[in-house]
Amino acid sequence: MSSIMIVEDDPKITQLLQAQLEKYGYRTTIVTEFDEVLDVFQQNKPELVLMDVNLPKFDGFYWCRQIRMLSNCPILFISARESKMDQVMALENGADDYITKPFDYDVVLAKIRSQLRRAYGMYANQEKERTIEVEGLVLYPERMELVRDQQKVELSKKEALLLDLLMSHYPRVVSRERMLEKLWDEQFVDENTLNVYVTRVRAKLKDLSLSGAVETVRGEGYRLKATWGDSHEAIHT
Repeated sequence: MSSIMIVEDDPKITQLLQAQLEKYGYRTTIVTEFDEVLDVFQQNKPELVLMDVNLPKFDGFYWCRQIRMLSNCPILFISARESKMDQVMALENGADDYITKPFDYDVVLAKIRSQLRRAYGMYANQEKERTIEVEGLVLYPERMELVRDQQKVELSKKEALLLDLLMSHYPRVVSRERMLEKLWDEQFVDENTLNVYVTRVRAKLKDLSLSGAVETVRGEGYRLKATWGDSHEAIHT
């Protein structure tokens, strides 16, 4: 059966989760030293992580980012913090789902089964890792990494989606409407939010010495300008 790591500083909730999971045959690893979350993860290599937000030392968002640098295993947040911003931050930092306390154990188990099926079971993607390359700039969407000349920057989920669009459509313009649809599905989002993410993507490209790589096309949207190269086509693998 699958192994699950529980990162929760409330002993009572931890014990209840552990008992419920083991009742259904899951193997559990409990984190007790909250400055060693990444060490415990590397030692035990769980197939799924249940993560609280409010933790000693560093919060769950921090540990989620650290795990994402090593693994794409499902991470589910379980937290008493109910604000939309907390849920957005969890997803932005690499989480797969967010469950608010108090929670129903049957719902938690159903979400765990669903994530495990997607990651490892019948719904898992068995194809090789997808990459997009434009003039030596390589995006790894699943890893949320951008690489150029052996330099690497980490991306949030939204930043990776935005770059996926720009690089896939290179050298064409991507409309603001298409970006809003891709990044936020059918949710209503102020267009200023998109501006914030475009600014963040520009900053990440600047970290790779690519200033001015995202051009604003007034009244239309944005496009990638690969002025550091000569080709006019994105390479997908």
